[in-house]
Amino acid sequence: MSASRTDQPPRAEARAPARRDPSWGPAYAALDLGTNNCRLLVATPAAHGFRVVDSFSRIVRLGEGLVATGRLSDAAMDRALAALSACADKLARRPVRALQAVATEACRRAANGPAFLARVEAETGLKLRTITAREEAELAVESCTPLLEPCDRRALLFDIGGGSTEIAWVRLTPGRPAPELIGYLSLPVGVVTLAERHGEACFTEAGFHAVVDEIADRLLGFDAVHRIAQEIRAGGVRLMGTSGTVTTLAGVAMALPRYRRPLVDGQTLDAAQADQALGDLFALGRDGLAAHPCVGPDRVDFVLPGCAVYAAIRRIWPVPRLTVADRGLREGMLMRLMRADRMAARRSPPRGAGWHARA
Repeated sequence: MSASRTDQPPRAEARAPARRDPSWGPAYAALDLGTNNCRLLVATPAAHGFRVVDSFSRIVRLGEGLVATGRLSDAAMDRALAALSACADKLARRPVRALQAVATEACRRAANGPAFLARVEAETGLKLRTITAREEAELAVESCTPLLEPCDRRALLFDIGGGSTEIAWVRLTPGRPAPELIGYLSLPVGVVTLAERHGEACFTEAGFHAVVDEIADRLLGFDAVHRIAQEIRAGGVRLMGTSGTVTTLAGVAMALPRYRRPLVDGQTLDAAQADQALGDLFALGRDGLAAHPCVGPDRVDFVLPGCAVYAAIRRIWPVPRLTVADRGLREGMLMRLMRADRMAARRSPPRGAGWHARA
């Protein structure tokens, strides 16, 4: 699930790397190769979570043409390899105690996905693991847990990615240390697949609503199994989105002159604000979206398909407020790595003074 966010633009590089202080302790790294983006995050533990010391993000469009052919194209693989080589160079200059590197929907679906990842390892030294849709959902929940509040009984978390949309249904129980994932859904549609399938149709009212109808129909079975709409009527359900689509909606709703992650991450919008932002984006058209500071020319084709998925989610699950999370897979992986080391340290006495990198 992309935070964890495969349609997220390369604005993560706006998180300027902090000057490294050796007293901060060991660094950990998380790499996410999605259908649209390749992203790396390097961080050190902090009192409340972690402190980012370096990051990288690049649109690679790895899933381009995958719907039609069932394979990763040579051009797409070359773009992804160039980005992964840049990540490998960063990691070579900044040794880390632990690295977790994953691939998601494009490599899950492509017939040549395993061969591509073998090539990645041979050419860059990076060993990527293709994770399941369930693990994507679990990592997204992990990264977003700090945004939940004691009054929440349930949470519905969605990640509109490049090749798929992941939805997690979460139960919060007083006394339990962590939320419980009680259901998840992985739809094999994301902003890249929808843009390729529907093209310019999303820029028309009829075409946009046709996509909304298609996605809404796919959500009905999941709702029937878990009775989510009924839980929403009972109250205490938090709707949370982690993807470039929802962070863009937040940036527009907040009228930001340029996207700023610290202002957006964790922001809660009234649904009416998000709906108005969606309408504003639709009204801009292709040229207006390209010129918008929270969109830009590289994301023009993907914004409205993502908005259609969001609109379908809102139709089936009309929660009155939306919590926006600019976090996802990478943050979830970092939290897991750091927690695993803390637990290991409690179980075993320290052996030597140094930290070592491990794969």
